[in-house]
Amino acid sequence: MPSSKSAPPRIVIVGGGAGGLELATRLGDSLGRRGRAEVTLVERSRSHLWKPLLHQAAAGTLGVDDQALSYLEQSSRHHFAYRLGAMDGLDRARRLVRIAPTLDADGREMVPRRSVGYDILVIAVGSRSHDFGTPGVAEHAIALDTPAQARLFQRRLLDACIAAQTHPTVQRQGQLEVVIIGGGATGVELAAELWRARRALAAYGLDDLGPGRHVRVSLLEAAARLLPPLSPRLSRAAAAALQRLGVQVHTGTRVTEVRADGVATADGGFHAAELVVWAAGIQAPPVLRALDGLETNGINQLLVGDTLQTTRDPCIYAFGDCAACRWPGHDVAVPPRAQAAHQQAALLAAQIPRHLAGSEPLRFRYRDFGSLVSLGGAGAVGTLMGGLSRGSLFVEGRIARLAYWSLARRHLWALHGFWRTLLLTLAHALRRGTEPRVKLH
Repeated sequence: MPSSKSAPPRIVIVGGGAGGLELATRLGDSLGRRGRAEVTLVERSRSHLWKPLLHQAAAGTLGVDDQALSYLEQSSRHHFAYRLGAMDGLDRARRLVRIAPTLDADGREMVPRRSVGYDILVIAVGSRSHDFGTPGVAEHAIALDTPAQARLFQRRLLDACIAAQTHPTVQRQGQLEVVIIGGGATGVELAAELWRARRALAAYGLDDLGPGRHVRVSLLEAAARLLPPLSPRLSRAAAAALQRLGVQVHTGTRVTEVRADGVATADGGFHAAELVVWAAGIQAPPVLRALDGLETNGINQLLVGDTLQTTRDPCIYAFGDCAACRWPGHDVAVPPRAQAAHQQAALLAAQIPRHLAGSEPLRFRYRDFGSLVSLGGAGAVGTLMGGLSRGSLFVEGRIARLAYWSLARRHLWALHGFWRTLLLTLAHALRRGTEPRVKLH
C-alpha cells in the first residue's frame, strides 16, 4: 500500500494591511508555491489600499480604485488562500480562529460564522483611531482608518462645495469649514492635501463660491507642537508650511467635545465646522483584549517578544500596529509605522520556515530609517537616517517628496516585484494625465 503523506502545516495570517499582505505574499511564494505549507489570509475587506495614502483618498486627489489591490487577484498570483471575514475569537487549545458572519451590502448574512484551523497563527490586524472617550467623536467625526471612511469624507467635502455653489446666498455656519483633530502625520498630511484639492476644485468652478467663501481648514493639536513624536525641527518646518498654505494651526488645544456643528475645546473656544476628522492617537482593535488569554497592553496591543511571538503562546505571532514589541535602548515600543511593519514582515518571512523546521528563532531589531511627512503640493519634510549619516539628515521640498513617493513604490515592489510595479506606475501616470486632478463624483 502507498504510504500516506502528512498534511502540510497551516499558516493563517489575520489582517491584510501593509504588513499582513506582504507576509502572505512572501510565504505564498516561498512555501505555498511548493506545497510546503497552506498559507491563508483572513481579511474583512475585499481590496487593499496602502494606509499612508488614505489622506489623498479623503481629499479626492487620489481615487481609491486607482490604487486598490484585489485580495483575490493577489492570492491567485502568489499561491495563498484568501478568506473574507473578520476574526472575533480564538480557541488556542484547538488552534481555531473564530470568524464572524460576513454580511452583504444589504446587511444580509452572506457567509455564516465559521472557524479556520491553524498550526501557526500571525495576527496583523493593524490599528484604529483612539477617541480617548471624547464625547461626540463617534457620532460627528470621521476617522481615516479605512478606504470607506476616506470615501465618506471626500463625498461630504464635495457635497458641501456643490451646495455652496448652487445656493451662494445661503450658507450655514461651518458649511465650508474643516476641522482636523490631531497634529500627527495623518492630520498634517490631510491638512496639506486639502489645500491641493482646493486648488484642483477651483479649476472646475467649485471654489468660486462668492466673496471670501472657500474651504477653510483648521488643525487642532493638544501637544505644544505638531508631530510630537518627531524632531522639533521637523515640527517647525511642517507648521510653517501649513501656515503658508493658509491652514489655521492651533497647538496646545485640547478638544473636549465634538458636536454636529463644530468642536469645543478646553480653553472655552469653539470651532464651527460641519466636517470634522479625528486623527488623534491610535489603539489596536478591541477584539484583541479577549483572545483566549493572550496578553495585551492598555491600548489593546498584543505583547510580543523580540521573536515576535506572543508572550503566552509560541505558535502565535503578532506584528505591526497591533503588537507591542520592545525597542531595546529606547525604553519604548517599536513605533507604529509602515517601515516597522515592513521590517517585521521581512523577518517573519524567514522566521516561520525556521519555526516549522525547529530551528533557533531570529531576533527582531528595528532600524529607524527616518520619518517623512507629505505636504501635498508643497512637497514634503522629513529626516533620513541610517547609512546616509551618523545621525539624521533633514530633507524637505522635492528631495523629501521623491523619498516619500519611493515609499509607496517600495510597498508595491514587495507585493508585485519590480517589473509589475514599473508597469503599474506607468499606467497610473498615464491615467493621471487623462483624468481630473481631483475626484468629482
